Amino acid sequence: MLATRELLSNTDDRVVLIEPDEPGGGLAYGAARPWHLLNSRAGAMSADSRDPGHFARWAGCSPDEFRPRVDYGRYLRDVLSDISGPRLTIRRSRAAGLSATGVVLADGAEVKAERVVVATGSPAPAQPAARPDHPDYVADPWAKGALEAIPSDVPVLLVGAGLTAIDVALTLTEGDRDAPITAVSRRGQLPLTHTEVAAPPVGPALDDCATLRDVVRAVRAEAARAGDWRAVVDGLRPYLDQLWTAFTPAEQDAFLRHLARPWECHRHRMAPSVGARVATLREEGRLEVRAGGVRSMTAPPAGGLLVELEAGVQWFGAVVNCAGPGRLPAAAGSFVGGLLAAGQARVGPHGLGLDIDASGRLIAADGRVQEDRWLIGPLRRGALWETTAVPEIRAQAHNLAIPV
Repeated sequence: MLATRELLSNTDDRVVLIEPDEPGGGLAYGAARPWHLLNSRAGAMSADSRDPGHFARWAGCSPDEFRPRVDYGRYLRDVLSDISGPRLTIRRSRAAGLSATGVVLADGAEVKAERVVVATGSPAPAQPAARPDHPDYVADPWAKGALEAIPSDVPVLLVGAGLTAIDVALTLTEGDRDAPITAVSRRGQLPLTHTEVAAPPVGPALDDCATLRDVVRAVRAEAARAGDWRAVVDGLRPYLDQLWTAFTPAEQDAFLRHLARPWECHRHRMAPSVGARVATLREEGRLEVRAGGVRSMTAPPAGGLLVELEAGVQWFGAVVNCAGPGRLPAAAGSFVGGLLAAGQARVGPHGLGLDIDASGRLIAADGRVQEDRWLIGPLRRGALWETTAVPEIRAQAHNLAIPV
């Protein structure tokens, strides 16, 4: 949707938006409940690259406020309504693949296009190796009715302890649930919490940093001086892609193995009220967070699942997968999987996304740059690092319309 807005605002192109669901919904906003808040402040969420305060004014709130995600979905729909006109066509269908002249839809029709922008979001969630084929295992917590089907009187295991797990825990505890919820992840670390008011970003001194180790030392030293690590994390954000691409493949791999999860906990934080709610749930014993992995899951005749954790075997009435995006090609959806199978794209560094050139154009299996096929959003990860949040995706969309 951000790419649609930028192209209509900054070019004379006609744009076809292919979207099977209502535009402005999607995974993040379409399945959200009133208690699911944005994880970024309103001041960071404008859809207009030239007007940072656009969303905050639309919502009538302070730039520091954390608004409900359902509000943001409505905002995106209003933005789309504002830019609708004779140059925009919305096709309520699913893209099935790319042809030499455009996009093939699921019904076999073809949308002719001189340029194609692939903006399909994150890869599918990673699934535990012990995943069972069982009705009490919820592979996708955002599937319609998936969480409502879980009885309120059975213990629930969340596989993962990131922001998805927080969303699921909030939903499961919104009613009269008394049964405990356990979240398990390799490190047992929850996302940290924003402050009520953002401190000005503080950029660490990176001029003398030649290696990943140097960067880590500089960030830690600056956080100690600043007194609030959040300001340093926020100040580092504009330089992350430059740092990532400067690291050697071995350094990138070391970051993924040892530092990615701690970084995500510091970088992608909970809204203050959400953090307070999670703290209360833990104090009341309604939410427990454990480190470790899931070794096995078996289905006893009486229902539920017996799960072998590091502390032993425990029965849960339901197990909900809350893991983050998986690695390609295994986590590719049907569209991206089709691109890979046809050689129209190839897996990018570390399997985090698709391979692109410096401008964001897809690279085919034979190494050839696809001149008129562009990629924006989370599937740029691997080639880049900071590519999943609105400010970065908004900038990518802007650069499609006005190349730098």
